Amino acid sequence: MSAQVIAGVTVPDSRMAQEVTELVRTSAPDLVFHHSRRVFLFGTLQAARAGLATPDPELLYTAAMFHDLGLVPPWRGDEQRFELDGAAEARAFLTSYGVPQDDADLVWTAIALHTTPEVPWQMAPVIAATTAGVETDVLGMRLDLLTGAEIADVVAAHPRPDFKRQILDAFRNGFEHRPASTFGTVNADVLAHFTPGFVRTDFVDVITGSDWPK
Repeated sequence: MSAQVIAGVTVPDSRMAQEVTELVRTSAPDLVFHHSRRVFLFGTLQAARAGLATPDPELLYTAAMFHDLGLVPPWRGDEQRFELDGAAEARAFLTSYGVPQDDADLVWTAIALHTTPEVPWQMAPVIAATTAGVETDVLGMRLDLLTGAEIADVVAAHPRPDFKRQILDAFRNGFEHRPASTFGTVNADVLAHFTPGFVRTDFVDVITGSDWPK
């Protein structure tokens, strides 16, 4: 069976990639599966547009497919940032396949930083491309750099019906029970909009209220 090609991007089909696909397809909601596949596709396309060195397709695919697993059971934790839950699972998965530690750590970093603006773009191609895919699919950033045909091909393969509302619901459900983990992140914006009684931790208050006398 030949590899699937979407918008000119070849989807990895090694045994490891197939297991990644099956894991997310069968264990995560359709919302997460389709979004994650779009992140890989858009990330690959945006990396090319940005003139980045070509990211390793299997590592990028793994990062994209695991990047939001920390929002949903059984990977969703109770304390740390959701990004770290998915990052830990991806690294453990890659290590179990004998992937070199440096590569497993690279994927960990790509997932851990995928909601951090700007910084990932200054790092390795896998890290930058993961963030690029997320920014395009969730925030609509750099859509104008893609052709209408590319966007149509990606969305035809992985539809995004009512995506804006559904992804915001997934974010809220993914970390509403651990509000402290959103301090200093864009995730706090979600709870500020949708969670009654949520009060952001204020960075200035943390500094002025610390144990230092002055």
